[in-house]
Amino acid sequence: MDRRSFLRSSLYFTVVAAGAGLSACGSGDGQDQLPKDSFAFPLGVASGDPRESSCVFWTRCVSPKGLDAIPLRLEVSANSAFDTIAASAALTASAQFDHTVRAKVTGLAPATRYFYRFVAGQDMSVAGQFKTAPAATATPAQLRFAWLTCQDWSVNHWAAMDLIAAEDLDFLVHLGDYIYESVGAAFQNGAAEPAHGRITFPHGSAKPGGGSYATTLEDYRTLYRTYRSDPRLQELHRRFPMVAIWDDHEFSDDCWQDHQTYDNANEQQTARRRSATQAWAEYMPIDFGDVSFDLARPGYDNIRIYRDFRFGTLMHLVMTDQRLYRDDHLVAEAELATLLNHDPLQGDDKIGARYFVPLPILRQYEGLDTVVLKRTPSILGTTQTQWWKDTLRNSQASWKVWGNEVTLNRMWIDLRASAPPPYNQQYVVNADAWDGYPSHRAELMTYLKANSIANVVAITGDLHAFQCGVIRDNPDPAVGTPVAVDFVAAGISSDSFYRYLREGAGNTPLVPLVATPHTFDAVIRSNNPDFVYADHDAQGFAVATVSASNFVVTFNKVKPLNPDGTRPASPLLKRTRITLALGSTTPVVEDNV
Repeated sequence: MDRRSFLRSSLYFTVVAAGAGLSACGSGDGQDQLPKDSFAFPLGVASGDPRESSCVFWTRCVSPKGLDAIPLRLEVSANSAFDTIAASAALTASAQFDHTVRAKVTGLAPATRYFYRFVAGQDMSVAGQFKTAPAATATPAQLRFAWLTCQDWSVNHWAAMDLIAAEDLDFLVHLGDYIYESVGAAFQNGAAEPAHGRITFPHGSAKPGGGSYATTLEDYRTLYRTYRSDPRLQELHRRFPMVAIWDDHEFSDDCWQDHQTYDNANEQQTARRRSATQAWAEYMPIDFGDVSFDLARPGYDNIRIYRDFRFGTLMHLVMTDQRLYRDDHLVAEAELATLLNHDPLQGDDKIGARYFVPLPILRQYEGLDTVVLKRTPSILGTTQTQWWKDTLRNSQASWKVWGNEVTLNRMWIDLRASAPPPYNQQYVVNADAWDGYPSHRAELMTYLKANSIANVVAITGDLHAFQCGVIRDNPDPAVGTPVAVDFVAAGISSDSFYRYLREGAGNTPLVPLVATPHTFDAVIRSNNPDFVYADHDAQGFAVATVSASNFVVTFNKVKPLNPDGTRPASPLLKRTRITLALGSTTPVVEDNV
């Protein structure tokens, strides 16, 4: 067996080539002589980043004796009995990386189901399973995957994960907000299922407006250890390989680069950003042979996680990082606060800067950047933008699927004729999404049109809502050309976008617009006619069934907590199926299927 292990970018990451006829054997390090229960795998196992001949495996191994370094072994087999071992790797769970390990096995057969487990001494982890991607030249009859997002531990419930685990899937995609960096914040004061107790940080910092937020590496590790302790999340990782990207809450709400946005100062927090990055890298099953992470490199951008995956000729999955390279929001909170005679440092002027931004003000600030300063405020950054363009232009797959964290759909509301001054304006509802970076979105969408790149589908999270809309090179339906379709999945548990708006409406003219969820959905659709579906009061997940002729998305909406605070025994509330035919940008909706 050709095996090599190396220290890549300061993270222990082992690569092992599969070999025929290997048999299970002792580690040869003396650990086999220790009694059973000397070691444990309290967070289960995980696989990720599946390709046609490789996959990545993860676990966390601990010892009641508190050993700093624990020798263990990964075993991969073509059968669940593990009577023949396809690959074996010697690993070390080190305290330096919170006793987590990552290993990539290469040389596997395409489109094949395998099983894997970890062994330490006489103790063995639960066995996981995964399926490799189809061969590059193959055209599978279909692929099925689910995508999920926004799984706040602190509110509602995770029963949607039980539904995902029951699906027949090839893989999972996680679009971020795998953890929430805050505890007890104002938006987290709703009820949560009894199994999810209050998280306490080893360190933490007081969050403006209430609660606390993760600050140190140990704080972020505490979050991952807590979230992974839930058996439903463990089962998802055990059953399916996951392709994961982050959004904002893995570091800080609405962050950009290494800046927090809890107050108008948008303080730069490089050390905190690096701690969040390291914890994510330790706990996610990421192929560090394909991306990079370097603890020795100074600065906040010591990692690259954007990457792509090919599933035969049927589908090309392109995953982007929309936080680490993004520019500040167009309307800077401190500048807006100064104009309004608010505190430019300690205040919080997110309303007007990131949410419900008057469209003329957004355009004025954008003009200052694009016309005067000759720069285009960006979400992806220069290098990643070029990579995105090149990857999509060169793709020969039938479907180009963009793993896109934040909403591409236009969300404007026009109150010019219905609201009294000073509210009688046209608003951009969410400028933390692509609506807040209109020139950059136009650049990308125009590129698709100019290069005749067809059958582009965005799978999106972040918003805590279900949406499907047609994306144009110009968001004005009267003049824009359709170039893509955006499917947005609601969060697993996080409170819905509608509830955020309803609770924040106060005494503003928004009150009648959010009188009911149906009212708000109708307002959004009437102001933005490219929506074919909208449900802004939802939790759940989405499943995609991909074939050569259709991209079919099923939105799975779950019930809320029971009145007594327990999770529903039968969590599914309804399913909505949306079908997009190859060559079309006109999705067809079937509700309550």
